[in-house]
Amino acid sequence: MNKNTLKTSLRMMIVLGALVLIAQGAAAAEDEAATTADDNAATTADDNWGTPMGAGLALGLAAIGAGFSQAAIGSAAVGMIAEDGSKFGPALIFTALPESIVILGALPLFL
Repeated sequence: MNKNTLKTSLRMMIVLGALVLIAQGAAAAEDEAATTADDNAATTADDNWGTPMGAGLALGLAAIGAGFSQAAIGSAAVGMIAEDGSKFGPALIFTALPESIVILGALPLFL
């Protein structure tokens, strides 16, 4: 990975992290204002889109990230096995590791 790609990735992570923090603060302020403004108003399930959208975003981004990492790891693992067949175990482990990212991304769906 060259330095420009690494710098761009780091900048994007910082920007996305800042956006998430701002969005959480705005959502918390909106929820607090809604509860203090009118305690008797009933909210419907259609009004609350934040939780399903957040869970879907977490799962989707985790799957995309795992796909990118598995592409690089898979090609390296095939090359490693082609040179030395006894390295199948470590290659399988390294290829399966990114799937844990998707599993952790799927946790909000069940919580």
